[in-house]
Amino acid sequence: MGRRENPVDRTAPEKAKLADFLRARRHHAQMTYKQMAARSTVVSAATFERAASGAVVPSWETVQEFILATADEGDFHPEFFMDRARQLWIKARRATRAPFYVRQAPDPRLLSSPADLVRALRRQHVWAGYPTPGEMERMSGPGVLPRTTARRIIEGEVLPVDPQQAIAFLRACYVVRAADLQPWLASAVRVLRDVPSRSRNLDNWVRAHQQMVRQAQTESAAQAPPSSSQGRKAA
Repeated sequence: MGRRENPVDRTAPEKAKLADFLRARRHHAQMTYKQMAARSTVVSAATFERAASGAVVPSWETVQEFILATADEGDFHPEFFMDRARQLWIKARRATRAPFYVRQAPDPRLLSSPADLVRALRRQHVWAGYPTPGEMERMSGPGVLPRTTARRIIEGEVLPVDPQQAIAFLRACYVVRAADLQPWLASAVRVLRDVPSRSRNLDNWVRAHQQMVRQAQTESAAQAPPSSSQGRKAA
């Protein structure tokens, strides 16, 4: 396993938890950082080692590569390790980067005004670990969520101009499932209905919400276990 590793830096508990998890994955795989780097085309051994030091919050790309490099054929449900890594990474970013404290993710069902929607989007951004406008622009694709617009939404100056931009902002804040996105769109329809400058384009928000509801139903059906009758037919 190579030379003895320095203890995890525990100055920031959330960073230490992420580092502990990454080290546990490496120990499980019984690999050195050099061996891990040989499996990756984009991350060096030194970067992997620093990611598991507890001294920094690594980029998500580095964490992804760490999990992939330590993946084992005997691992059941490898997606669990990636999901767990993302949760720990977001918590570490939130603890070290957020400008204010958020106890829990906002509930879009409780919004009753445009001002509520502005605050909820800002809180979701903090809950997601405070991604930078540049990161959000790259996650959203060209022209969908320019970094200048993302910055203005983060600072509470504006709302997304249309449902596509709202969805892009939320997805960049790790609200990705249709079942989680549709309450946000429903709230937007509700709170923007009486805003003259927005009501003219309300149909776009309504259609986006209806489409997200259908998508959530499709996702739910795809994840549902087969019924007993289907099981008997398959047998």
